[in-house]
Amino acid sequence: MRVLMVEDAEDLAEGVIAHLARAGIVCDLAPSLEDARDCRAVQRYDAIILDINLPDGSGLSFLRSMRAAADRTPVLMMTALTSVDDRIEALDQGADDYLGKPFDQRELEARLRALVRREADSKEEQITLGMLHYAPKDRSAVLNGRRLDLTRREAALLDMLIRHRGQYLSKARLYDSLYGFEDADVGVNAIELYIARLRKKFAGSDVSIVTSRGIGYRIGFDD
Repeated sequence: MRVLMVEDAEDLAEGVIAHLARAGIVCDLAPSLEDARDCRAVQRYDAIILDINLPDGSGLSFLRSMRAAADRTPVLMMTALTSVDDRIEALDQGADDYLGKPFDQRELEARLRALVRREADSKEEQITLGMLHYAPKDRSAVLNGRRLDLTRREAALLDMLIRHRGQYLSKARLYDSLYGFEDADVGVNAIELYIARLRKKFAGSDVSIVTSRGIGYRIGFDD
């Protein structure tokens, strides 16, 4: 999962980004609306965390412009404005959820996952792919009756492949789902390492990751 946080309080943002990273969620930071527009011009996000009071305008105007353009990216408002009227206004403008400051990091993470699940193409509690049984809720996988021991990034990569099963995903797209802008020193070829690790864990099963040269990777199984 990759999210954009539009927030000008640097200390708060750093804490959120660090917590989400430990949970396997990539979070880019935009301290202003202009920065947020720049980020969205080059990157797709699964969800947006949006403050209302920003240095160059209101987060609500940003939200309105998104919805006017038929952009349905889930938006979680996160602000110190916590009155009932403030919540109603944000929800009426198209926000999907609202979290007041201060907040518990675990609640923020849970709300983000709930928003993304709600928008996901698949509503399945468990996805079965041959011998592989995958639970999107906690990114756990069982292969031929044995639970796979997955690292955070292996789980994130498997999640992307399974959610787009049947499609080839380019190395660049997979990279974007695993790394944020702050990880610019990590090369895109790191994806090959994680693909190799997953393939090793699938060895001896009917599940495989197929490579199409110049196109990308696709997960599948031998039926």
